[in-house]
Amino acid sequence: MHGLSRLKFSTKINLGTTAIVLFLSLVMGAPVARVASKALLDEVKMRGRVLAESLSVRAADPLLAQDFLRLKNLVDDLRGLGGDMEYAFVLDQRGNVLAHSYPKGFPVDLVGANAPGPDGAFSVHLLDTGDERIYDFAVPVRVAGESFGVVRVGLSWSRARAPVERLGGIILGLAGGGLLLAVVLSTVFARQVTRRLNVLRAHASEMVKGNLDMRAGPELARNCWDIMDCSRKECPAYGDAARRCWYVAGTLCLECDPAAYPKKLESCRNCPVYLTNAGDEIQDLTETFDVMALTLKTHIAELREAEKVLTRQQQIMRTILDVTPDLVSLLDEHMVYQACNRAFAASVGREVDQVVGKTDFDLFPEEMARARSEANRRVLETGERFQTETHREAGHGERWFHTVQVPVFDRDGRIVGVLRTARDVTQIKDYQEQLIQAQKMESLGKLAGGVAHEINTPLGIILGYAQLLQEDAPEGQLREDLSIIEKQAKVCRKIVADLLGFSRQSRSAKRDMCLNNSVMETVTLVRHSFELDKVRIVTDLDERMPVLHGDPDKLRQVWMNLLTNARDAMPGGGRIFIRTRLDTAAQKVTVWVADTGAGIGAEDLRRIFDPFFSTKPVGKGTGLGLSVSFGIVREHGGEIRAQSPVPPELGIPAGEGGPGAVFSVDLPLDHQDSGAEPDDLKSEE
Repeated sequence: MHGLSRLKFSTKINLGTTAIVLFLSLVMGAPVARVASKALLDEVKMRGRVLAESLSVRAADPLLAQDFLRLKNLVDDLRGLGGDMEYAFVLDQRGNVLAHSYPKGFPVDLVGANAPGPDGAFSVHLLDTGDERIYDFAVPVRVAGESFGVVRVGLSWSRARAPVERLGGIILGLAGGGLLLAVVLSTVFARQVTRRLNVLRAHASEMVKGNLDMRAGPELARNCWDIMDCSRKECPAYGDAARRCWYVAGTLCLECDPAAYPKKLESCRNCPVYLTNAGDEIQDLTETFDVMALTLKTHIAELREAEKVLTRQQQIMRTILDVTPDLVSLLDEHMVYQACNRAFAASVGREVDQVVGKTDFDLFPEEMARARSEANRRVLETGERFQTETHREAGHGERWFHTVQVPVFDRDGRIVGVLRTARDVTQIKDYQEQLIQAQKMESLGKLAGGVAHEINTPLGIILGYAQLLQEDAPEGQLREDLSIIEKQAKVCRKIVADLLGFSRQSRSAKRDMCLNNSVMETVTLVRHSFELDKVRIVTDLDERMPVLHGDPDKLRQVWMNLLTNARDAMPGGGRIFIRTRLDTAAQKVTVWVADTGAGIGAEDLRRIFDPFFSTKPVGKGTGLGLSVSFGIVREHGGEIRAQSPVPPELGIPAGEGGPGAVFSVDLPLDHQDSGAEPDDLKSEE
């Protein structure tokens, strides 16, 4: 059976057809031959009986008349019929032979070999003489119901069967001829079918190899484009043999594109060339192959184009992730890392492919890994965004990170992972600490300045009276005591002068600078952390801005204070607008910082720049940020103002969350340092 399955399809068709014809020949030929043989033998028996009965009737008169010559003539005449006749003889009532057809002698044993039945019925026996087999017929000779003898006739069995054998030979010959014809026809059919199937197989093989441009149709059902070669000028593909066209109704060619292919192929059924060899199942399969090839080609082209787009997007995304300094990582629902950028991999001392498949416990110390896992699990369970600030020791000191964790959902809305980003905010922390320290020092300086100013007046009186008394006092203990008072008063005056010097704003390290760069450096520093709080910064900077003479560090402190206050005024998120403009006529530049927050009340606007005044809750601010900014701007010869709500003439979009507030800072294009020394610090030496 295994060997049969490995035969060629054409061989299988031939063997199957031969087996079917042979089986039908055996099933139908044998019964036909048997029936025909029986019918011929019955015919022989009937003929023998008729001959015996005929002889019995004609022998009745000669037998009664004892006319043996006439009986002999009757027997000889019957024997003279030839053919399958072997003998004929007549017996009397006692079994004596009266006449026979044997020329040389009568075989005595033949007399008792057969006899009519007890009631005188016809009897036939098949006798075997050793040389051949003979049908022996015995018929009584009756006259008036009385039996006067017996007529015996013998027919050759072998000669009687000759027609039967010839009939069997004819049937066998017809069966053999039919078998041979079936084999020839099956071979032709098998070759035709296998040829077309081989074309389909070759077509399928080319499709497997990726060659979707070939067609099975031109081989199996010749398409008109093979004959016409798109030579009709009205054909859209005229002159371009590589483009496939179909001849429709003998009038024009239609360009065959993949989308319209089935419809146009259906139109080709009216084509005379198409109809020369079309309409069977193999042709339908061929058309299906062609449609499938074109559909696959189009689909594969679309997939390749999509693959190019996805690859390009993946490269862009990978480039963005690798360039960003933020630590970006993606974990699945089992908190196993699925992807990360180079910055994250470098932070854990691994390559990107070495991080994928690991967990926090594989990359971080146990305590830190446990904290990270708990935070990730919280996001997976609640589906809420989670952010925090964490710090850890690095090789070059302590580093602070602003960490944001967001859930990742699939199409069904099921949480399938966590996207974690961490930005290094150590520099911002340093700026915050510096700002707090500066505000503390500013407060301390103002306090020291106020105290020193109050002490300086009575101290001057004490020093003056001590000097006057010394002029009038005689030499002695009193004069010495007054000298000690004068000396100690001068010491106190020196201390007061030092306090006043501390309270004065420190002199700026001014130099040529670009105002827009100062603003953008501050915006770049805080933009990401503000966006995490849903606060978006919109900038509109004047490109004509000239070079100014100022202290970039202190001005950045001003912008930082204004941006931080704007952010704090919008706890639910909003927008901050920063605009710079050059006013050549007024010889100044102006910076506006506006927010979309709740605004500032009229009472608070009058005190907004006072030290220690703040509208923030307790513990949220010191109330010195705007006063320090006020001092820095004044030191640069400028002016700072606050307005709420935002005036419409500024052209800044109205806020979504409230009337908003705007701070405007004017700085002169050219100015002299105007910080005169206070009179109370002048020496009276």
